[in-house]
Amino acid sequence: MTPAELAALIRAVLIDAVTAGDVALATEDVPEPKVERPRQREHGDWATNVAMQLAKKAGTNPRVLAELLANRLGEADGVAAAEVAGPGFLNIRLEAGAAGELARSIVEAGKAYGRNDALAGHVINMEFVSANPTGPLHIGHTRWAALGDALVRLLRASGAEVTPEYYINDAGAQMDKFGASILARATGAEVPEGGYQGEYIAELAAKVLAERPDLAELPPEEGVAVARDLGYRLQMAEIEQVLADFNVHFDVYFSERELHGNGAVTAAVARLREQGHVFDEGGAVWLRTTDFGDDKDRVLVRADGTPTYFAADAAYYLSKKDRGFPEKIYLLGADHHGYVGRLKAIASCAGDDPEHNIEVLIGQLVSVAGVRQSKRAGNIIELRDLIERIGTDPVRYTLARFPADSPLTLDAERLREQNLDNPVYYVQYAHARTRNVSRNAEAHGVTRDGFDPAALDHPADAELLGELSRFPEVVARAARMREPHRVARYLEELSAAYHTWYGQCRVTPRGEDPVEPSHRARLWLNDATTQVLANGLDLLGVTAPDRM
Repeated sequence: MTPAELAALIRAVLIDAVTAGDVALATEDVPEPKVERPRQREHGDWATNVAMQLAKKAGTNPRVLAELLANRLGEADGVAAAEVAGPGFLNIRLEAGAAGELARSIVEAGKAYGRNDALAGHVINMEFVSANPTGPLHIGHTRWAALGDALVRLLRASGAEVTPEYYINDAGAQMDKFGASILARATGAEVPEGGYQGEYIAELAAKVLAERPDLAELPPEEGVAVARDLGYRLQMAEIEQVLADFNVHFDVYFSERELHGNGAVTAAVARLREQGHVFDEGGAVWLRTTDFGDDKDRVLVRADGTPTYFAADAAYYLSKKDRGFPEKIYLLGADHHGYVGRLKAIASCAGDDPEHNIEVLIGQLVSVAGVRQSKRAGNIIELRDLIERIGTDPVRYTLARFPADSPLTLDAERLREQNLDNPVYYVQYAHARTRNVSRNAEAHGVTRDGFDPAALDHPADAELLGELSRFPEVVARAARMREPHRVARYLEELSAAYHTWYGQCRVTPRGEDPVEPSHRARLWLNDATTQVLANGLDLLGVTAPDRM
């Protein structure tokens, strides 16, 4: 019996009591009860506070209502006992067979186990990373690359329709400096003041020259444009490849240059003016964002007629709205706190509800001990350096293991250690162990035929089943709260329960002993653990190895 099935049973018992006139409620007032694991295992398999929740409306004492439910539940199939505790809590103990059926449910559900509809109907655009295409991805981009992709997976697993998007800042003066820097390295000239340094510029220059050997012969302005455009294409190709190596995927790469080129920025200013929030002052065009909580009004178009970055931000927001995304999530770095008010003000000026239509998450800084700064890119640590030095799995898991708003230092040497003190190794080892148990069972003639869930009668069986049952709610809560670390911490708790179970319960018979129903049942429980560990690791973008 899954938690959802138990909740449905409790609701059915409540409705029967209402129909019989034993509870003074209307059937439409009966909610879907919430069931949770008791903090103290000896109190039972599950607990609910539904009697305390409904007693006042039913005009009765919570304990009286709980006693009525306990008596009715005690007669239900699959329930071994139901007892009242405290002011009206209801503790429920399932029969071994009913509890053990969860193992079959998980194995049969496969990759779908844990998926839920908590966010069904939500259509979300989620923008993250969005690094400038003027250099390689570095440690400053890494946290949201890992967490953003994990959030996309979690939201989708909870029923939301999500489009991950990378906003390419490919317009403005920095792109011209990028082109001029490449041109200078290609022609042997000095990199202009404020230009881009690092060996990666020389590498781009060599590739640009290979495509355009006539680069030095072009007029200076044309040379900068050619170097800029070719360098941009090459750099973006590298960024996309590094992200793929980090197991991060975007559905959309959206160009800021296209916003300007297709007139979207000018159109956005006009649309906001129609909404009544644009005014002219000092020759410039302003958006009155102070009406919506911003600390000051923002310039959209400077007095010289050039649009600001803020104007492009407004146009980009409207583009997301026009493309059919009611909900927009922005994942920004630690130095972007000031953007929260501005973006919410844009949403308000566009006629949206800033509490519903836009969400801005800020991630704190990450530092790394044990990885050298990149000679190629200058005074930074590149993401590809992290991948090569530490590995995608350890970096992604560790970044997912902590809340985004907490500063974090990665210890490269510790993350490379293959021992049970390393959390990512601990969880991956648990998965590999389940696969090894399955292989050994097959070698000893233990099959999955004749599954008897009642044979899962050891306390360790019940403890492991209880941990497995929590997974769908962990996924749903992590998605609702935008907190992938809840999945990582759950996987560690599940791994601990599995390792304990492994030491106390046998899947294979000893010596020449015959195969018993308990061996077959525990093979199902082992395989259910395999599936949940794999599903959880996949939500974090981390692999589930068969062997370690």
